[in-house]
Formats: sequence, C-alpha cells, structure tokens
Amino acid sequence: MLDKIDRQIIALLQQNAHLTNAEIGQQINLSKTPVHERIKRLEREGYIDRYVALVSRRKLGNLLTVYCQVSLDKQNRDTFAHFNEIVRTLPEVLECNLVSGSFDYLVKVIVRDMDHYNRFYQEEFSVIAGVQHISSFFVMDEVKNTTAVPVALT
Repeated sequence: MLDKIDRQIIALLQQNAHLTNAEIGQQINLSKTPVHERIKRLEREGYIDRYVALVSRRKLGNLLTVYCQVSLDKQNRDTFAHFNEIVRTLPEVLECNLVSGSFDYLVKVIVRDMDHYNRFYQEEFSVIAGVQHISSFFVMDEVKNTTAVPVALT
C-alpha cells in the first residue's frame, strides 16, 4: 500500500527521473537513505516499472502523428494474437490498445510525413492478416502530451 510519501516520490520521479535521492529528500523532508529504500521498494513492487529518456520526435524528424481505428475480420483469440504479435514489431507504432466499441484497436503511429505513412500503411499495416478496415486520423495540433500518471497525494 502506498502512503503519502511514496506518492510524492513517484510524482517527483515522473517529472524528473534524474533527481538524486538527496534532491527528492529535500523536497519531501526526508533524508536520502529512506528515500533510496522507498524507491527500491517501489521498483521491487512494480510501482516503478522502468526509467526511460523522452526524446523529441520533432528533432528526430517524426512530424506526423496518426491515430488509427483498426477492425479485424474475426474477433477471436487467434486473430487478436496474430495482430498483437505483428504490431509489436512495428517501430512506427507507439501505442496499440484493444478497445470496446465499433472497432477493435486504437493505434498511435508516429512517422516522418504523409509519404512515410502511406508506405507504412500499404506495405506493413494494412497487409497484416485479419485486418479488415483501418480509419486514419491525422493530428493537426498536439494540445497535451504527458507520460505522467496521476498520483493522488491523499
């Protein structure tokens, strides 16, 4: 069970994973040894899944974000498993979620430009066995983009 201090540590690390234990301790009124012990416990218990570097997709030349609604021809275990297996190998796919509703998956794709998306769509995405229909939605402006999961501090 998480207490208030654990939640504060998680919130701080989500903002800046480079904070030292001493810097975290300063902000939450705790010495660095208990901070270290808490972080290790949070990692062990799976509250902290991993540490990553967030890079600028624009600096890397990936300027187009596309959300795709994907419908499969059959809604059965084998068709889902095959789609999941293939989509995990596609570097352009940042997120893929099985959803309820009028389509099966919501997929977030990042590519350089429309030509790149067209090649990706025709040569890799739409040819996955079992894909019946894909609706593509092109992001015109990014209003909010965060990786921070809400952490209630109560």
